[in-house]
Amino acid sequence: MPELPEVETVKLGLGPVMNGRKIDFFEKRRDNLRWALPSNMSERLQGAKVLNISRRAKYIQMHLDSGETLLMHLGMSGRVLVHDTKMEKLQSFKGYEFRNGQSEKHDHLIFKLDDGSKIIYNDPRRFGAVDLVQSSALNNHVWLRNLGPEPLERAFSFEYLSSKLSLRKAHIKTVLMDQRLVAGLGNIYVSEALWGAGVCPSRTACQVKSENIFRLIRSIKKVLRSAIKQGGTSLQDFRGVRGDIGYFQNKLNVYGRAGTRCRDRNCVGTIQNIKQSGRSSYYCNKCQR
Repeated sequence: MPELPEVETVKLGLGPVMNGRKIDFFEKRRDNLRWALPSNMSERLQGAKVLNISRRAKYIQMHLDSGETLLMHLGMSGRVLVHDTKMEKLQSFKGYEFRNGQSEKHDHLIFKLDDGSKIIYNDPRRFGAVDLVQSSALNNHVWLRNLGPEPLERAFSFEYLSSKLSLRKAHIKTVLMDQRLVAGLGNIYVSEALWGAGVCPSRTACQVKSENIFRLIRSIKKVLRSAIKQGGTSLQDFRGVRGDIGYFQNKLNVYGRAGTRCRDRNCVGTIQNIKQSGRSSYYCNKCQR
């Protein structure tokens, strides 16, 4: 499932294409994804101007001049692809997946902009979700209202995290994946951040020491910024809006590396894989305590 860096990569790709453009035509090819699509969706989107594209946690937010905001979650396999007529000649360049306007089976939503560009939402598994909400009520939407702070913002501080962890007796990895504590983190980046901070994923959250909390905050921010710079992690379905893969999978230190040696040159440990809350957790058996 795409995590914060992948959704941020999509947001950064959509902004230059959609900001300030009018949706000339919107085509809905089914009535539901994970849940039913908004009522009168085509009528509400058609003719609206996109003011800007933003992100909250793992949700893309398309702010419209109609006073509504389109919320989009990519689910397990959702992709948002841009078909730009100016790029057709580069369809085989760097792995781009341009299709010369030809639709595919799992193209469920199509936005046609006033400059001829098309934005296509493709989702084979249909675990994604889309909603339209009044912009004035956006922060009270059921998907957003209980989210914690963004991990790259100031609100995600030592004071904040230490106060939250002191109340939690679950494993630190499970706690950090709670979207009510911090928004946007998932399995890959929590595993990587814990390795960077030297914290074992099975340590009880309230027992993490202050110096480790400082290191953990720095590690989370460092890992996320690096992943965004690399265009996210493409292990299975994720692609950027031009169809290109991310490259952070080449920098993974623990995730998916069970049985290999720790990449800290001063460590002789081996990467382990355990199950926590039904998810795989990867960690070094020597340098993470």
